[in-house]
Amino acid sequence: MPGPLEGIRVLELGFWVAGPAAAGILADWGAEVIKLEPPTGDPMRGLFTHAAGIDVPINPPFELDNRGKRSIALNLLHDDGRAVARELVARADVLVTNLRTPALAGFGLDFPSAQAINPRLVYCHLTGYGTRGPDRDRPAYDVGAWWARAGVAMSLAPKGSEPPQQRGGMGDHTTAIAAVGAICAALVARQRTGGGQMVSTSLLRTGVYILGWDVNTRLRLGRVESPYDRRRIPNPLVNCYRGSDGKWFWLLGLQADRHWPDLVRALGQPELRDDPRFKDIRVRREHNEACVAVLDAIFAAKPTADWLAAFDAAGKWWAPVQTIGEMLDDAQARAGGVLTRVAIADGEADMVAAPADFAGTSVATPGMAPELGQHTEDVLLELGYDWERIAALRERGALG
Repeated sequence: MPGPLEGIRVLELGFWVAGPAAAGILADWGAEVIKLEPPTGDPMRGLFTHAAGIDVPINPPFELDNRGKRSIALNLLHDDGRAVARELVARADVLVTNLRTPALAGFGLDFPSAQAINPRLVYCHLTGYGTRGPDRDRPAYDVGAWWARAGVAMSLAPKGSEPPQQRGGMGDHTTAIAAVGAICAALVARQRTGGGQMVSTSLLRTGVYILGWDVNTRLRLGRVESPYDRRRIPNPLVNCYRGSDGKWFWLLGLQADRHWPDLVRALGQPELRDDPRFKDIRVRREHNEACVAVLDAIFAAKPTADWLAAFDAAGKWWAPVQTIGEMLDDAQARAGGVLTRVAIADGEADMVAAPADFAGTSVATPGMAPELGQHTEDVLLELGYDWERIAALRERGALG
């Protein structure tokens, strides 16, 4: 069965992660995505060699964000290359880009130019810092705009500690999801109005939204909870602990006073119910270090599996703390659809699935990411070019 975006034509003009990731989700959901690349290719193709300093035969991050697309290599510094790009804009439903505005304007592919070519176009612009303001054209990666500047890193750093490191693509993928939602909403609006529009999001903005509880608390109450480590957590019932085997688990007692009796029952320590330091959330917060220390000592007496069984018997909520390897062996993660099978050159491979399912228009994950310029001739033939004209474009340097 085709995906929910079958028939939607997407033109991607994006580098690295956020823009290609958004277009990648659209491809997973059934859209036809043409990836417009310069003759040298999206620099993300060289991630491991040039950015990580290692040499491996495949590029899994690039595969995830670019599978199912078709690649056309165009020289946008050439008049003929820009003319081809305008033809692609004219037939597209959606254009996704994370290039900076001055570059887009130089190519004649900024929003006003694209809208003049195709008034029905949904134009999605992903940026580092937004489309307005003094830093609107500042270069950015997610580790800068989303992790560092938006406040995410320092919100995870207990007082006096160094900022933690971000895992690759976290902010980019968060921003891509926001972009996909905006694109789909704009397509719905186009059905009603007949006209396209520009939608935009930024790494900075999604970073702030991720911290929305903290930021809104600061705005409304003038303060925010300081970052803390596990020994000083305000509610010790939402915290990580480990059993005698060293395996970690997370207690999920968000409604602290509701879940305290369940925890005491699971621990087999009824005297804790009468301990004046722990009688309710207010005093447990005042004595949080003592509470964590008591729980640490109790949990150290038995293996984690024993505690998890006791939690289930007592109705206490919990979650395992897993490595990526353990998550991949988790039967629930597999059943929950976190992975998908993708056709590769010599068979099939498991890859990360797009972050949603559709019951009525189920998605069949498309094939592998394209080679640079793999579909240049095919796309041009669909535009009405003949082989002689294609050869002339290549000879003049308009094609990669």
